[in-house]
Amino acid sequence: MNPALVLLIIAFYFAILFAISYITGRKADNQGFFTGNRKSPWFVVAFAMIGSAISGVTFVSVPGMVAASGFSYLQMVMGFVVGQMIIAFVLIPLFYRMNLTSIYEYLENRFGIASYKTGAWFFFISKMLGAAVRLFLVCIVLQLLVFEPLKISFFINVIFTVGLVWLYTFKGGVKSLIWTDSLKTFCLIVSVGLCIYYIASNLGLNFSGMFSTINESSYSKTFFFDDVNDRRFFFKQFLAGIFTVIATTGLDQDMMQKNMSCKNPKDSQKNMVISGVLQLFINLLFLMLGVLLYIYATRNSVAIPEKSDELFPMLATGGYFPMIVGILFIIGLISAAYAAAGSALTALTTSFTVDILETTKKQKTDAEIAKTRKRVHIGMAVVMGLVIIIINLLNNTSVIDAVYILASYTYGPILGLFAFGIFTKKSVKDKYIPLVAILAPIICFIFDKNSEAWFDGYKFGYEILIMNAVLTFIGLLLLVKKKEITINTK
Repeated sequence: MNPALVLLIIAFYFAILFAISYITGRKADNQGFFTGNRKSPWFVVAFAMIGSAISGVTFVSVPGMVAASGFSYLQMVMGFVVGQMIIAFVLIPLFYRMNLTSIYEYLENRFGIASYKTGAWFFFISKMLGAAVRLFLVCIVLQLLVFEPLKISFFINVIFTVGLVWLYTFKGGVKSLIWTDSLKTFCLIVSVGLCIYYIASNLGLNFSGMFSTINESSYSKTFFFDDVNDRRFFFKQFLAGIFTVIATTGLDQDMMQKNMSCKNPKDSQKNMVISGVLQLFINLLFLMLGVLLYIYATRNSVAIPEKSDELFPMLATGGYFPMIVGILFIIGLISAAYAAAGSALTALTTSFTVDILETTKKQKTDAEIAKTRKRVHIGMAVVMGLVIIIINLLNNTSVIDAVYILASYTYGPILGLFAFGIFTKKSVKDKYIPLVAILAPIICFIFDKNSEAWFDGYKFGYEILIMNAVLTFIGLLLLVKKKEITINTK
């Protein structure tokens, strides 16, 4: 695909994005940046949240993963839907009742300052790694399509990519993100829908023929109940899906910033339920697209790349289909990836400013807070760029897999902390909580590396997140304060 055309598509998309960002963020104050002033219409947030849950990783990796995993990913997505319901009716009422700017302020109110800082730092590490992995995928595709043909280094690619994300988020924050994410959702759905249409047409399939071909394909197997040692085993995937979405959405400042920008908890709950159900159908579209891509490659004797993540980009932009498919791929990819990165950058800025620097708790004017916030925003962009460069040196796995593996280790302690806080009334020795939060992932890593030898061939999958949270919960039980008994000697 012509590099100039790719750059033209990106420029056109960002022209629209900057226009939306300017219109919605021109009067944004600090509360507009952090919470959207709690005035976002719930149906707009619901539509935006569909796109928020689907990043460039999903756009590229999910179609590619059907060769190895079939439709097994749907088992996890079903768990996502259940997890969204739990968030809607357990977490959202709690967070609104406490009127939180950062959700990790709950941990300070419940346990103390050490717990609060632990939650904030684990979120920071989790979101920075997750966002960098997602944006890394875009950099790889842009390197292949644009920068390599122009003989421009990956380093310049990263500066260009992260710089664009910083530009459209520095002003409006959440107030702008609700609307830019809505644009992303629209572009994403239209892109994947039209890609399916054009690829099915190229295969000579009408609507009913496409469904029957996908259904009859070995790639479309969805449920796996046979082997508990298989990472695709239903209960592994389903339970991991429930707890993954609770951790990565309900206990994630990025996602909850948008949800809590609604006017009241009922509106936020509507948004959460509807976006959760629609997410199931959107992911089904991505899996259907993957089956069609593999069928096309097989029928036309196209060599399938070693990395499954490269299949969709290769076919979409390699001249195999009409040019419109390549254009739609670029639009879908940049709309998914840039919006997800922008959302993460805003959340990281909020959490670092509010939780770690505690700027809003200090006696500072709005102008001073805004100055600190803008400096942090630049700092977060620089760190994200550095992490992407490091990931490029280390990458050796499917990106979608890498995202969930990272989440299993970094979100587990956050999940355990919130679960203990919500479901028990016990007080704990706050100063030792960071130690528990560090030890739990280390123990999980040891079990993960030795599970096949220790547990008769059992291999952990994404359910390591649950184990991580349980170990954190047990650790907190060991830190419960004993009640002092006063003896009356009179």
